[in-house]
Amino acid sequence: MTADVLPALSARVRAVAHPAAEACVCGTDTSVLADRPDGTVVRHGGTVAKAHAADTDPTDLAARLAVAVHPGLAGILLPPLSPGAADLDGRPVTYWPCGTPVDRDDPDAAPWEEAATLLARLHRTPHSALPPGLPPMRGPAKAARAIARLRAAGPHPAASAVLRAWAVLPAWARDEVPMPDTRTLCHGDLHLGQLVRAGSGDWLLIDIDDLGGGDPAWDLARPAAWFACGLLPPDEWARFLTAYRRAGGPAVPADGDPWPALDVTARALTAQTAALAIAKSVAGERPLDEAETSVIDACDRMAAHPPELAGGLAT
Repeated sequence: MTADVLPALSARVRAVAHPAAEACVCGTDTSVLADRPDGTVVRHGGTVAKAHAADTDPTDLAARLAVAVHPGLAGILLPPLSPGAADLDGRPVTYWPCGTPVDRDDPDAAPWEEAATLLARLHRTPHSALPPGLPPMRGPAKAARAIARLRAAGPHPAASAVLRAWAVLPAWARDEVPMPDTRTLCHGDLHLGQLVRAGSGDWLLIDIDDLGGGDPAWDLARPAAWFACGLLPPDEWARFLTAYRRAGGPAVPADGDPWPALDVTARALTAQTAALAIAKSVAGERPLDEAETSVIDACDRMAAHPPELAGGLAT
């Protein structure tokens, strides 16, 4: 976000937070929650404004906002304060109530069961609750963008393992052809940072930028990949998976081995994570850390055992 747009976005969120006041009456500063090319988020009081990426398709965003305000999604997605998007120097802006995020400093309190239950409910959303023209879920597109960023970052000794792991994935996972399943409502970028406690105290899913129809296994892919790479303890993965199954989530069988349903998407998220790690290390001129190295090591194993030959990343 350019320096001259950020103040304008801050002014917008203050105006929305205090629509009838001539000046701010809450005595709080406007804080920047995120400032990335794909979106900038600022908060003032109980109001959050998000400036979406400049290349956001307005029709797709409108469809995603329609899902977020649909009564059938109440208690699953955080609804926006208004159903449409405003314009700010060519960037769509949406406004949201502020929620309390997951406490990163208290991993023992991570709401894995709540996240899984919300995800299962999202995946079970009936088609009557979906607007016409809902776009595809953007998970594969984001993974492909991460690989493109890796290729543009310049030479790195670990890049070849990631690119080989990416090359053995099916074409739909690389965003080269449409996903085989586009009827299930998916979040597209599920992780614990996408949950907030609303005013009621219940957890809700946030961030609709990647929402759409697709393969529900993609929404389980990040925790599955973390588990397979040794970054998520087995008990936390079991809590998440068990809660998803109990809530009737359709991405995996109700019992038995879940990995045949998750293998491809977990591999794609592993490659995406590794690609971004390398690109950021090159840009920051820093070495890879231990967690980043473990993901790249997993890519090396994946490349040697294509999905149709392996039972999972942990083999």
